[in-house]
Amino acid sequence: MPRYLSLVKIDEASAPAEGPSEELMQRMGELIEEVTKAGVMLDTAGLLPSAQGTRVRWEGGKISVTDGPFTEAKEVVGGYAIMQCKDRAEALHWAERFLRVHEEIWTVTCEVREIAEG
Repeated sequence: MPRYLSLVKIDEASAPAEGPSEELMQRMGELIEEVTKAGVMLDTAGLLPSAQGTRVRWEGGKISVTDGPFTEAKEVVGGYAIMQCKDRAEALHWAERFLRVHEEIWTVTCEVREIAEG
């Protein structure tokens, strides 16, 4: 079965300063348990804010290093999930379920891409 990467992109400007609510974390935990029991979830994690990240870039034969936050970015990668699904439709189903656990104040996007094998 193919594996899919779901990149979770968030708009940090719309995210609550205090982070996810206890209710959101509970719903997220329940969904992760369901996806894991279904044999779909291989790995998942959230990421710390972009202010704590660093970009390393290769351009024109030179390396540049930039510490966060990255003000030019509207969305940043806030987490990921690696899922093994029977097809793209199933991967999209789980991505939609993930988005629906968030409160309306969040702006969250899941970019779902099949992982190239071999």
